[in-house]
Amino acid sequence: MKQNEDPRPCILIIDDEADIREILQVNLETRGYDTLTAASAEAGLSLLNDSVSLILLDVMLGGMSGFAMARHLRKDLHSRVPIIFLTARDTENDLLTGFSAGGDDYVAKPFSIHEVLARVAAVLRRGQSAAAQESEHIALGGIEIEPERKLVRAEGREVILTPKEYGILKLLMEHPGRVFSREEILQSVWENGTFVLERTIDVHITRIRAKLGEAGNQIINRQGYGYCFQEK
Repeated sequence: MKQNEDPRPCILIIDDEADIREILQVNLETRGYDTLTAASAEAGLSLLNDSVSLILLDVMLGGMSGFAMARHLRKDLHSRVPIIFLTARDTENDLLTGFSAGGDDYVAKPFSIHEVLARVAAVLRRGQSAAAQESEHIALGGIEIEPERKLVRAEGREVILTPKEYGILKLLMEHPGRVFSREEILQSVWENGTFVLERTIDVHITRIRAKLGEAGNQIINRQGYGYCFQEK
């Protein structure tokens, strides 16, 4: 590999069905991705390293579930690696659970491999775009955001947010006083074409406020309009 050549994104595939792992692996590698595969969340955690760019994660796993693994990554390991859930569970509550656990996207089984490839490309592309467009240090109302490090502090205390929670907070703090509708937040923070219920925004806002403590009260709900950041 040439020294100036960018490393290929590495996708970690975690699914207890060997056929699905093989189909995903073959198609992802054909598209130019490197892959790692695991049949359980526990095995996937042992493979996780800094080279992993994205995780394709089945929800219904033996032992630790996909949702439980995602929560462990976000809360205990403080990992922000993007996660796309793969599952036959596609009810509204399951979607909300997945996003609340820290997922970035959700593909229902049986799925089209072309859909999965498109979602993978979209999530990776959005991450690259966000990295290229990061703004300067933001400090308002006792909350600080260091975009280059994806670091958030509230009253000097480090706060661990999921990628979506971080994106929402950053969007609101970059435009203090401006009210964003739920649809605008979805369009700004989620990938184009991703199906997300507007109620998902309320779930994320509730979690952000709880993590920020008293400082979180500066995220205001304008009834019937949306949310804004109002410094106190």
